[in-house]
Amino acid sequence: MAGAAVEDSQFKGLSKIFNSTTMKGRANVGKATYGVVGLIILYNMVKPSKKPAAAK
Repeated sequence: MAGAAVEDSQFKGLSKIFNSTTMKGRANVGKATYGVVGLIILYNMVKPSKKPAAAK
């Protein structure tokens, strides 16, 4: 499905963790995406809301 077989030892740095040629790499990309979306949602839920300006 992903093309030719590739060994993990060929990759260096972040490409070793996030690559599109291995199932493990694609799973890590998906997990990172879910994590970032979750952090954005959590930030928007936790941040203090702005109070409306008091009318004179």
